[in-house]
Order: sequence, then C-alpha cells, then structure tokens
Amino acid sequence: MVQSVDRMKIVRKMNHRLEKVGKTMDVLIQVYTSGEDSKYGIDPMETAEFVEKVTEFERLNIKGLMTIGLFSDDWPEVRKGFARLRKLRDTIITRNIAGVSMEHLSMGMTNDFELAIEEGATMIRIGRAIFGERNKSDSYYWPGIEGSSYKAK
Repeated sequence: MVQSVDRMKIVRKMNHRLEKVGKTMDVLIQVYTSGEDSKYGIDPMETAEFVEKVTEFERLNIKGLMTIGLFSDDWPEVRKGFARLRKLRDTIITRNIAGVSMEHLSMGMTNDFELAIEEGATMIRIGRAIFGERNKSDSYYWPGIEGSSYKAK
C-alpha cells in the first residue's frame, strides 16, 4: 500500500507502471490537515473531487485517507486535524463513490497516536517508539523532495 498519494502526476505514473506489470495497488490519499509549511497533501476542500478523479485509474484501489498531524504539544489543536480527516472520510463515504473504500484512516505518530486512535485511526506510524530517533534529518534521506499539489501558502 502507498499511503502518500496527493498528486495526479503520482497517480498517472503509478497506474502506468502497474498496467505494465499487470497488477493493482491499494492506496491512501494524503490530506493536508496540519497547517504547517513542512507538511503536504491534498487540500481538504478538494479531497472528495480528487478521490473521484483517481477512480478513473483502474490500477489504483483507494482504501482510505492519510494525514501527518500537527507537530505540537497543543493536543486540542492536534486532535482537530485528526477529527477533520475522520469527518472528511465520513463525507466521502456518503458520496458512495464506486470502487472507493474508506476503511482506513492512517494518522498518528509516536507523539500523538493515542489521540489519533481516539479519532478513528486504523493505522498509526510509531517508528521512533520502536527504533528511536534518527541520527540524520529527513532532508538527508529525501534531498530535494518536491512538495505536493497543495502546501501552506
């Protein structure tokens, strides 16, 4: 499963490659909920439309949504982002989009996974709790990474 689909460029490339190998892939749509410049994803107001567009690509199976929460100790603000993703998922479910399953909400990391679970997370990312802190910054691992179609302005 790829949890970070947030651009049509990614959708087209993935679908093309999957066609070549005769396979399909489960994906989650990454939604921008944090308000932080360092985070990426689809604007929440554009997510349902994006989901509908992605269904035109038969090799990708939408299984839910993903977000990276606000990095903060202001827990009520962190919770707001997770609640927003849950509500967005619920809205998309009511649209009854053919071929779309909203079974997963991937949200929450080592610092905030309890809040994410309380807001409905079915997947959490707790690498630091298991492996400890990284010795190098993200930019070391992903130099020059381009942002998605939506980023804080």
